[in-house]
Amino acid sequence: MARIGVDVGGTNTDIILETFSIDSVGAGTHRHKVPSTTQDQSIGVLQGVLEVCDKAGIQRSEVGTIVHGTTVATNISIEQNGSEIGMLTTRGFRDILHIGRHKRPHNFSLHFDVPWQCKPLVKRRHRIPISERVLPPTGEVEVPLAEDEVRQAAQTFKKAGIQSVIIGFLFSFLNKQHEMRAKAIIQEEMPEAYVCCSCEVVDAMREYERFSTTAMNAYVGPKTSLYLTNLESQLKENGIDADLRIMQSNGGLATVDSCCEKPVNILMSGPASGVIGGHFFADLDGERNIITVDIGGTSADISTLTEGDIKIMNPRDSYVGGHPVMVPMIDLITIGAGGGSIAYVDEAGGFQVGPRSAGSMPGPACYNRGGQEPTVTDANILLGRLDADQMLGGDLKVDAQLSQNAIKNKIADPLGLSVEDAALGIIRIVNNNMALAIRSNSVARGVDPREFMLMPFGGAGPVHGPALAEEVNAKGVIAPPAPGITSAAGLLTTNLQYEVTRSHLCELTSISNQNFETVMGLMHDLDEEAIQKLAKDGVAPANVKLTRFAECRYHGQGFELRAEIPDGDRNRESIRRVVENFHRQHKTDYGYSYDDAEVELVTLRVVGESKSTDLAWKPLASAEGNGLDEAFMYARETVFDDGSIHSTPRYDRSKFLCGHEIPGPALVMQHDSTSLVPPGWKALVSNHGNLVITKSS
Repeated sequence: MARIGVDVGGTNTDIILETFSIDSVGAGTHRHKVPSTTQDQSIGVLQGVLEVCDKAGIQRSEVGTIVHGTTVATNISIEQNGSEIGMLTTRGFRDILHIGRHKRPHNFSLHFDVPWQCKPLVKRRHRIPISERVLPPTGEVEVPLAEDEVRQAAQTFKKAGIQSVIIGFLFSFLNKQHEMRAKAIIQEEMPEAYVCCSCEVVDAMREYERFSTTAMNAYVGPKTSLYLTNLESQLKENGIDADLRIMQSNGGLATVDSCCEKPVNILMSGPASGVIGGHFFADLDGERNIITVDIGGTSADISTLTEGDIKIMNPRDSYVGGHPVMVPMIDLITIGAGGGSIAYVDEAGGFQVGPRSAGSMPGPACYNRGGQEPTVTDANILLGRLDADQMLGGDLKVDAQLSQNAIKNKIADPLGLSVEDAALGIIRIVNNNMALAIRSNSVARGVDPREFMLMPFGGAGPVHGPALAEEVNAKGVIAPPAPGITSAAGLLTTNLQYEVTRSHLCELTSISNQNFETVMGLMHDLDEEAIQKLAKDGVAPANVKLTRFAECRYHGQGFELRAEIPDGDRNRESIRRVVENFHRQHKTDYGYSYDDAEVELVTLRVVGESKSTDLAWKPLASAEGNGLDEAFMYARETVFDDGSIHSTPRYDRSKFLCGHEIPGPALVMQHDSTSLVPPGWKALVSNHGNLVITKSS
């Protein structure tokens, strides 16, 4: 049997296949890369899966599982080409999605867009108020649902050609009866429509964020569902009857059916797998403090992992396309900086790099696919940091002269620079852009990069790693064994996972007997709900791990923080420990805590997961005094950041052994990436094949 991880990037689709019947070192994994097909990602995914099976010499029927990281939902939100949505909401609250929270995105600017107003997910004319009212705090029905108004709204939606409908009623997290009944009526009247309720998408308080998240779910839902079901059927038509699993934004896996119901959970599917992969390779050699920098063709995704913990972003900080999306996401930052980022001179004469990207078509100028604009890849080619005849092991044919022409015509001549200085300028600008993003994800949050290793990966990552590490004062660089497919490898190291929530406001420090019983009952219900979700995927209750959180705040605060609920017996002692955990988390995040203040519970959250089989990545044989002669390929001139030119040896990474030390300057070559070791630096090959690059002492 075998399983496959497929990660779709802006330029390339990366594939890793692992077989379970082969136990010799490295023989059980096969890596592959194909150009991404942006018009329909499934074309590139299917091509890559079929080709990697042929490359590994296995039958298609032997593939048992395919784990997929996709940017389909992300792209819909960015490109703003989602579905036209109709909304039913409580009478009097039609404009919640427009009003928002009256936050100014830029406090001191008079000129800015408010995305939820200038580019609303649901147009006002398609937001129809319905007579109904549920009262807090018990969920008592004050005004029954006006079913005739719901049917009339459905007819209005049909006349407008709307095929995506959301239902968001006030206080539905206390009583979902009205929302579910309205959904049933809409489905009767519009059987082909994509319909979802806010209580199904985010069963938690705060109506604006709940409505916005539900709207985003319906906005990306139809196209995302079509893509996933189409991919699943195409795989089966080609003889691959495998379980298809999708990476979620929180780093867990879900089934196709689950992702079709709640596609909002996979908005950050692609970037999440990179963080998981970086964590996996760093953990192999015991490195706990890392900053992952996933540099592909289009973007750079950055995340900080402290003591091996993958941090989940606070839901209040989760925005996609300027809209709040209250779903769990790995804490990361994405910027438009990658190998395909285009360098240009703007209208004011400024030298800029990104966020526009050449993508896979036409790609960088050197690809000779019609691209005329210089990119970061073209600059690296011109400076000798990438060898034109070694791209993808020689499989990708590029023309270095086209890189020189593009940089000369578009950058060097307009700015009066030499071609070499223009190329160095491209590299320095893109590195500075990424360094700023790294600082915002570390220094700005109280994390000292001097205590962290930088882990750059993606096809373009390791060639930029040392410069970025020096810019942010990181300890050094870890280039994983397979940088170009680290995200795909991360897909094979994560677990099947679901999260369920329920809001209940009550004081915890002085919790009453009634609230204590209510909280205990809700916890039991959430446990059962998480277990049942995994049971639908064939997971036995004995194989389910439950992690519980209480999202709390000090009395009077507007937002909350996660505090872990300890395992074991549920009693008042466990409530006391939740309060202690909250104080500790508040001090970690803000530097102080009010240990005598009243702590208030807002939302209970349970994470249910089923552990997957870890990716088998076996250690390398020891060098035992053997030198680098066998790994040496050739030497060529390379230009480094200070403008110095050195004759730089190239080494074949596949021939490195544990303990090999590579003095800089050097380039370490492999099929999916190139690692740069500048002068004054050295690289050490670790036990599991990580390349640890640090300054020479």
